Amino acid sequence: MTTEQSLGARLRALRESRGMSARSLAEALGISASAVSQIERDVMRPSVARLIAITDALGVPLAEVFEAPGATSERRTGASELEHAGIALTRAWESSPVTLDGGVTFRRLSPHRTQGLDFFESVYPPGVTATIGDVGLFKHEGYEIGNVVSGELTVELDQDVVVLAAGDSISYPCSVPHRIRNAGPRPAVATWLIVHP
Repeated sequence: MTTEQSLGARLRALRESRGMSARSLAEALGISASAVSQIERDVMRPSVARLIAITDALGVPLAEVFEAPGATSERRTGASELEHAGIALTRAWESSPVTLDGGVTFRRLSPHRTQGLDFFESVYPPGVTATIGDVGLFKHEGYEIGNVVSGELTVELDQDVVVLAAGDSISYPCSVPHRIRNAGPRPAVATWLIVHP
C-alpha cells in the first residue's frame, strides 16, 4: 500500500477514534460530507492547510497522520534496544512521506510522537501554495518555526510577505493568518517545528 493510499485510512481511523462522524467533521471544516469521504477514500488529497484544519478539528497533532493506526516504535530497527534509555530511533528508509494536494510532501522527522511538538520536513514543488480552495491566509493552533533547507519559500503573513532562501528561518504564532507558497523555479525543502499549547 502506498503512502498516498494510506493517508485517507489514517485520517478515517483518527476520526473514528475520536468518536466523530464524517458529517460532524465536515461541519467543523465547512465542507461537504462527500468531500470528507473523498479524502478518506484517497480520491482527493487534502492541501496542507486542509490537513492542518482536519487535525485541529480532530484535536490531534499533525504527527498523528504520519503513522498507520496501531503502529509502534517497537517495529523500528534498533528501537527496542534503545527505548529503555528513553532514546528513540527512526532510520531514513523507515520514514514515509505523506503526499498532499499539489504534490507537497510532509515527512515526520521526530522518531516518535512527542507530546506538544510536531517536527517535520516539507517539500513544495514550484508554483504550489498551502491553501484551502480559494481561501487566502489561514490559521491554526500552536507556534511555528521554519527553516528553509534548499530552494525558496514565500511566507505570507497577515501584514507582511517574507521570502526565505536556504538557511533562512522564521517563527510566528499560528494564530496569525498565514500562507506558504513556492514562487521559485525549484522545489523548496524546509523543516518545521510546531509547538502546541
